Amino acid sequence: MEEWNKTDINDTITKKKSAFIYFYTPLCGTCQVAGRMLDIVEKITGGSFAKADLNYMPELANELKIESVPCLLVLQDGMPAEKVYAFRSVPNMLGIVQKYLGKDKGQ
Repeated sequence: MEEWNKTDINDTITKKKSAFIYFYTPLCGTCQVAGRMLDIVEKITGGSFAKADLNYMPELANELKIESVPCLLVLQDGMPAEKVYAFRSVPNMLGIVQKYLGKDKGQ
C-alpha cells in the first residue's frame, strides 16, 4: 500500500476519484493485523489501496467522521461510500472490496 498524506486524500476527493484508503496508527496492534489483511486483499484483487497515519491528520479524521482505527474508507467518485471498522477476516474484507471494484473498473 502506498502511504498518502492529507494532500493526496484531498486531491482524490476533489477530483471525484474512487479509492480504498486505510487509516491506521503505528502503535495500534489491531491496525497491524488489519494492514496485513488488506495487503493480502490488495494482491488478490489487484485493487489500488492507500494508507494514511491518522496521527498526522486529526482534522481530516474529523471532517470524514472517522471514529476509530483501523478504518477502511471506501471512496466512490470522491464521496465516502462505506467505512469499515471491523475487519474480521481476509474473506470478509475481500467481499467488501470486490463489491466496490465491480462498480469502478478504474481501481
